[in-house]
Amino acid sequence: MRLSRAVSALFALLFAMVLALPATAETKPTLRVGVLKFGTVNWELDAMKRAGLDGKAGVDVEIVPFAGEDASAVALQAGSVDMIVSDWLWVSRLRAEGADYTFVPYSTSVGSLMVAGDSPVENLGDLKGRTIGVAGGPLDKNWLLIQALAKKAFDVDLAAENSIVYGAPPLLTEKARQGELDAVLNFWHYAARLEAEGFRTLVSGTDAAVKMGTSGPVAAIGWVFSDGFAKEHPEAIEGFLAADKATKALLASSDEAWEALKPLMKAEDEKTFTTLRDRYREGIPSRSGAEEAKDTETLYQLLAGIGGERLVGPAKTLSPGTYYDDGKNGS
Repeated sequence: MRLSRAVSALFALLFAMVLALPATAETKPTLRVGVLKFGTVNWELDAMKRAGLDGKAGVDVEIVPFAGEDASAVALQAGSVDMIVSDWLWVSRLRAEGADYTFVPYSTSVGSLMVAGDSPVENLGDLKGRTIGVAGGPLDKNWLLIQALAKKAFDVDLAAENSIVYGAPPLLTEKARQGELDAVLNFWHYAARLEAEGFRTLVSGTDAAVKMGTSGPVAAIGWVFSDGFAKEHPEAIEGFLAADKATKALLASSDEAWEALKPLMKAEDEKTFTTLRDRYREGIPSRSGAEEAKDTETLYQLLAGIGGERLVGPAKTLSPGTYYDDGKNGS
């Protein structure tokens, strides 16, 4: 009887101790983020987890890798992940079709049109009659904007008056190295690698957008999740966005944090590493979501006029709610 009472007293004490544990020991909400297995988004998420910034913000970020962008989009729509990285145009198009996905800017780093360091090409007008490699296909946003700028500034139709080679980013990068292309429009990190090898930027997607009417750089990609998830799990979204902000601040200021990312970056040499780091830092959004949303509306109109329904879908304007409203005046 005494033993039974002692055991009961012990369990009662243990139960009381569990109840007395601080809130920080409680299970944090988990946020499943779907990312490309070898994408640059992994750099930030690795830094976030390494520094424990997700936990400090009250959320447990679970990284779910995918082999391709389409797979991560399908996973989000199926509910297998809670968040992915995608572009605002995809979000706007789905919202126009009745979905409730929404967007928070992640990076303003966009593709750049690169030429060899000793190339005679000095502007878009000089490209007439030359061979241009384009990653992302004929409806790539940066390609459309650069075409529009070439037509406006130099009266050159790049698609009609040049030999255009569409292809995968690594293949086009190699063709540019071998001198088979006079210019190559590639995603930002491939462009950064070429820059480290002596190539120079002729014009970036951001340059083209600003010259065509935006007041500043617009984030091409962002964190995408559903309004419904945000309403059901506000702590998870709020915590993740706080961790995202803290991680960007860390990567903007700490060279040491970048040293830990070297294995993920797979930089061929120190110059490539520092160029990738510096271009990543330049792409950290510095404007509020509200400011970017206003410019995105301008950009949407431009792209709708150039790419038509094949690019933007049936909606004539950016769909309301494309940018996430966190109730903090769009900041």
